[in-house]
Amino acid sequence: MRQEIDGAAFRRMLLSAAASIENNKQKINELNVFPVPDGDTGTNMSMTLGAAAADLRKADGVTLTKAADITASAMLRGARGNSGVILSLLFRGFSKALKGKETGSGKDFADALTGGVEAAYKAVMKPAEGTILTVSRLTADAARELAEENDAIESVLESCIPTAKAALENTVNQNPVLKKAGVVDAGGMGFLVILAGMLASLQGRDVESASSGETKQAADFAALTDEEITFTFDTVFIVRKTGKSIEPFRAYLATIGDSLVIGEDDDAFKVHVHTDIPGAALTEAQKYGTLELAKIENMRTQYEDMAAGRAPQSTDDLDMDEAAESAPAVAAPEKRYGCVSVCAGEGLAHVFRDLGVDGVIEGGQTMNPSTEDILAAINRTPAEIVFVLPNNKNIIMAAEQTIELTDKRVIVIPSKTVPQGITAMLNFDDSLEPEDNIAAMTECLSSVTTMQITYAARDSDFDGYEIHEGDYLGLCNGALLGTNREITALLSAMAEKVAAEGKEFVNIFYGADITEEQADAAAALFAELAPDAEINVLSGGQPIYYYLISAE
Repeated sequence: MRQEIDGAAFRRMLLSAAASIENNKQKINELNVFPVPDGDTGTNMSMTLGAAAADLRKADGVTLTKAADITASAMLRGARGNSGVILSLLFRGFSKALKGKETGSGKDFADALTGGVEAAYKAVMKPAEGTILTVSRLTADAARELAEENDAIESVLESCIPTAKAALENTVNQNPVLKKAGVVDAGGMGFLVILAGMLASLQGRDVESASSGETKQAADFAALTDEEITFTFDTVFIVRKTGKSIEPFRAYLATIGDSLVIGEDDDAFKVHVHTDIPGAALTEAQKYGTLELAKIENMRTQYEDMAAGRAPQSTDDLDMDEAAESAPAVAAPEKRYGCVSVCAGEGLAHVFRDLGVDGVIEGGQTMNPSTEDILAAINRTPAEIVFVLPNNKNIIMAAEQTIELTDKRVIVIPSKTVPQGITAMLNFDDSLEPEDNIAAMTECLSSVTTMQITYAARDSDFDGYEIHEGDYLGLCNGALLGTNREITALLSAMAEKVAAEGKEFVNIFYGADITEEQADAAAALFAELAPDAEINVLSGGQPIYYYLISAE
């Protein structure tokens, strides 16, 4: 029975926990009740803890205090989504409870959980029962009681896990939505998976990531011999399409190299080829589109480096050098106000830039930016005061964590949708005082009706609707408006709602999977069914959502 842990043991526990949640992230994602393709609780928790694991792997031989500090700092900056932020706050308790300690006992573990729970509850504006907060609080309560009986850390962790399991199972009874769907809370499940991974490490059964044996995306030069290198240059590039067939180009590449792989979608194609004349490949590629990115590496010199016991040089080294040279300096203020916004889609990004946003952070549903991503955009903004528009309810908490991480004054406007963010920018006035801008930008959010059309990621029975995977889903202010196999039926329902509510202005942003002709037809339908409203149609370019519609 392990009595205490040191820095090495804590490091292994966290690496095991990170692997555990990585292996179970999809299972956790599928617990999200609403069947839209944003079931990312497991992914967000995995990426948040993964940020700590990445730093801990570079920190062999650290003390317990240092390991806990590394974990807390990395998770704070790497936190993604509400679940990731809450998880980072829970682990912040370890940094405080283990400060100055060479070893940690069961009581220290209980104190760490308790401190983390208190920090998490303070950060959530309206804590709800039946969530990760409930599971972690009851687990911490049990840990404190158990530590009074037996201070061995392994005993405390092992004995409090049944409490965590019982608390998780009860979440289905505490949340009406979970009860109707018959599932437990996804965040609570993630917390339990992490505890189990930590315990496994304490007991000598460290969890390994199931992805460690997957096919690598980059060449492993250590696996090559000089005889196996037929062509010298490993060449990878991306070309933005112009509509011309690339089959002749594929045939050309086959004549100048080998190991040819071409992947493509509607907009671009990516080439991987081994060749002696990479310049010719790149020149020929420009007949088929716009060259956007290229990476060329000499496999022979890399092999020679390895054979001589040297680390092979790579273009990744250049990336590291550039990152070091352009490490995120804080831009000196050139003006009083600046704004950054989160959105996905080049069209939406253009809209925000036209409205005066200084920086656009790529992200949204299924790809929540981390706290560090948001912080970097804030620090690049040459202003004293920076307004942040998250434009997604699952990004607001991550944005709020930046407030204490920069010397700039950060003001987070709680916009939950892109249309709300656009309206907030329309109400921004750089001649007003900060508090007046906060009031104007926040109060206008409720005036916007946001409607979206996406697809069902899985079968579900939700709110009286029998939903099948692949159905179109219509959402209105986050609630399910309807489901249909025909997208036009949902557009009609939305247009009728606009007319019934007397909305005067409608903006239709069409997504990456909608053609201009389809978007024009949608606008015509709205004009017919809501004749008193002014209809505008713009290319948003957003993924996941076929249409993003605002009505005011």
